[in-house]
Amino acid sequence: MLRLALYQPDIPQNAGTLLRMAACLGVAVEIIEPAGFDVSDRHLRRAGLDYLDHVAITRHRSWAAFCEWRERETIRLVLATTAAALPYTDFAFSDGDCVLMGRESAGVPDHVHAAADARVVVPIRAGLRSLNVAVAAAMILGEAIRQVGPHELTASDRDGTSAP
Repeated sequence: MLRLALYQPDIPQNAGTLLRMAACLGVAVEIIEPAGFDVSDRHLRRAGLDYLDHVAITRHRSWAAFCEWRERETIRLVLATTAAALPYTDFAFSDGDCVLMGRESAGVPDHVHAAADARVVVPIRAGLRSLNVAVAAAMILGEAIRQVGPHELTASDRDGTSAP
């Protein structure tokens, strides 16, 4: 299963949009704290509406905790960054990859860049800074899903009921 990691997200509406997208696409979400807002279930529920029941969310208390988890699970980390040279459409995604999106306000620090296994960029017109984080994530995950295939949806994923 593909994963989406949010590095210290600071805009709850974007986090909600990303959680909703992940639920619809069958992508697990890793939230790396601290966030710029309260990421308790109550606050996430407000941002993610009723889609939170359909997405696997794991909260990591810090970057170090996320790195420990990723090492244990042997997950490749693909950083989306405006500082990359490789367009996301030229990258070979693999099932199990984790696409990392930085903070809306500041991206990610140098040590996070250094920890990534790969860095990809969504090419945009010269003179413009960046896309909205949710738009960029949707484009990158769409390409990753095109390459590796969608997560197999069960009956309970589709309609919210338990399959026998």
